Amino acid sequence: MSTLVIYDSVYGNTEKIAQAVGAALGARVLKVADAAPADLQGCTLLLVGSPTHAFGALPNVKGFLASLPAGSLAGVRAEAFDTRFSAKTTPQPPKFLKLMADTFGYAAEKLEKQLARKGAQVIGKAGQFSIDGNEGPLSDGELERAVQWARSL
Repeated sequence: MSTLVIYDSVYGNTEKIAQAVGAALGARVLKVADAAPADLQGCTLLLVGSPTHAFGALPNVKGFLASLPAGSLAGVRAEAFDTRFSAKTTPQPPKFLKLMADTFGYAAEKLEKQLARKGAQVIGKAGQFSIDGNEGPLSDGELERAVQWARSL
């Protein structure tokens, strides 16, 4: 099985998760800016990650998936992951922000929908990893949880 992890990151938190997932699975890991549709050749498991930004994925990740031809992920198992603030560890997150996130969602769920629209068989176990504050670092234990999540796929 050929596994590929494609991600984007702003503060390095999502990159750390992507690298941990890639190492756990023996997968190739590419920042989305370095990825091309040709990198998907022979891929049987595709994992795509982004920090949650404006209640969705970063534009580069959304754009990469949007650029893929319809049906190009047929036969590929896929899943998404994101990093997001944690209401438990972020000191007094604005209640409005939490309400908006609960209403409009996070990056992983939206990436799953994009993957499915391109023909991927979405596994349905999105990875959701918490950061402390708005910029991180990752919450305690999140790298270990990422490895467990990857192995569960």
